Amino acid sequence: MADAPTEKPLPEPDEASQPFWDSAERGEFMLMKCSDCGAFRLPSRQHCDRCLSTEYTWERASGRGTVRTFGIMHQRYHPGFVPDLPYNVTIVELDEGPRLPTNLVGVSNAAIRVGMPVVVDWERHSDVTLPKFRPV
Repeated sequence: MADAPTEKPLPEPDEASQPFWDSAERGEFMLMKCSDCGAFRLPSRQHCDRCLSTEYTWERASGRGTVRTFGIMHQRYHPGFVPDLPYNVTIVELDEGPRLPTNLVGVSNAAIRVGMPVVVDWERHSDVTLPKFRPV
C-alpha cells in the first residue's frame, strides 16, 4: 500500500499577522505601516524597527517587487515538497521596502535572475492563501 502524500507545512497566522492573511484571502496585499515614520514592516510585529513606535495602520501595498536573491532547492528537506523538486526559494524586495521569502511561479528556475521585476500571484490552500510572485 502506497503512503498517502504528505502535506506541505503552511503558515499559522497569529494575532499580529492575522490581518495580513485575511487580506491575502481577499487577494489584497496589505502591510503594517508605521504611523510615526511611515516605514512598512514585514513580518507583522508590535514595534517599528526604524523608530520603535508601536503605532501603525494596515495599508494596501502594490504587490510589486524585485528579486533580491534566490536559491534552487534540489534536496528533500520536507516530504511535502518532493513533488516540486527542484523548486526555488526567492527573496523578493517589495517596492515598499520589506523583503519577503517566497517562491517564483510562472517562470523556469533557469530563467530567474537577480533584479527581475515581479508581482504577487496568490496560491490558495484550504486554510491560508500564500503570496507567490511571478515575473512582470
